[in-house]
Amino acid sequence: MRNLLIFITKYNAFFLFLIFEVGALVIYGKYNSFQKASLINSTNEVTGNVYAKYNEAERYLSLQQVNDQLAKDNAALRAKLKSSFYIDTLAKRMVNDTVYLQQYEYTVARVINNSVNKRNNTITINRGSDAGIQKNMGVISDQGVVGIVVMVSKHFSIVMSLLHKETSFSAMLNDDRVRGTIKWADNLDPRVAQLVDVNNSAKPHIGELVVASDQSLFPTGVPIGRVSNLRTKTGGFFLNMEVTLSVDFSKLQYVYVVTNRLNKEQTDLELKQKDEQNDIN
Repeated sequence: MRNLLIFITKYNAFFLFLIFEVGALVIYGKYNSFQKASLINSTNEVTGNVYAKYNEAERYLSLQQVNDQLAKDNAALRAKLKSSFYIDTLAKRMVNDTVYLQQYEYTVARVINNSVNKRNNTITINRGSDAGIQKNMGVISDQGVVGIVVMVSKHFSIVMSLLHKETSFSAMLNDDRVRGTIKWADNLDPRVAQLVDVNNSAKPHIGELVVASDQSLFPTGVPIGRVSNLRTKTGGFFLNMEVTLSVDFSKLQYVYVVTNRLNKEQTDLELKQKDEQNDIN
């Protein structure tokens, strides 16, 4: 306390000046309407700028939450697309209901680990068995096909990326619907894959869209990429071609895990047929 009094006494002239200056400004602004308005406007401008900066900072910090919500909304909208339903005309004859029955559902997930520069690239996502994720489910993004779930824990899953030497699934040319098999190219380029074993009756062209076929894990028509090179061919009845991928794997942030509600029924029936065939043989 003694030191404070010494400090005030030492600089008393400065403090008196400060008090008189503030008092003068208050009186000047209070009894002069023009100056008062100017002072209020200046104060409002400063306050507005502070609020604007604060709002920008708050919006930036909440971007993660906004992105999560947008991804959830996209998943809900994707589930309502026509490609997520199948037509059951028999059901229409039996009940008064729509012939379009839900086949695909989507679970949004955030990418928390990803690689693109290896021979066998994988992606880790923040959804697991607690969210209904199971092995062998397809994974897509807003741009197209991403890969297949290969491992699942309670809260996380490992996805075998399309950029993996073991990845292989049915795809087709969008224009004439001729099927082939999509595989990652051998040159380790994360932008290029190969569409192989396409019947040579097909007439593909540069820039033609390549999509998931009805025999894949994905809804029919999900983009894979576009034909970028027609020169690579095999002999006989089949063609190979390069495909520039739709997905930029180096920038993946959100993906959608595809649940095919009819997959178990189809798999069980095919296994039953296989067992019966083995018994016959």
